[in-house]
Amino acid sequence: MKNYRITVNGVAYDVAVEELGAGVVPAAAPVAAAPVAAAPVAAPAAPAANGAAGSVKIAAPMPGKILAIKANAGQAVKKGDVVMILEAMKMENEITAPEDGTVASINVAVGDSVESGDTLASLN
Repeated sequence: MKNYRITVNGVAYDVAVEELGAGVVPAAAPVAAAPVAAAPVAAPAAPAANGAAGSVKIAAPMPGKILAIKANAGQAVKKGDVVMILEAMKMENEITAPEDGTVASINVAVGDSVESGDTLASLN
């Protein structure tokens, strides 16, 4: 055991850290890494299935909540037109069309929580 004093925000804490043998650490690392590798593989499959209608995907740039949807399926949009509003960290972010096209699908509803990279809509 090694003892350390750590100061966080002006408050000192005394901590004891146990040293483990070199053979124990590598055995524990793969066990923790396997579930982490499996989780991201399953997550992108759902948004990809939702956005199958159009060839151009509009993905969420950050996690947040859908506040408003400004375009409907079948509506023509130009590059830069606002398709929906995403609230993230108390700020309203305009999600715009990346290119000219027709809205093929809207994959979210007002009030939905989304993660970064989720497909929000697609264009043809």
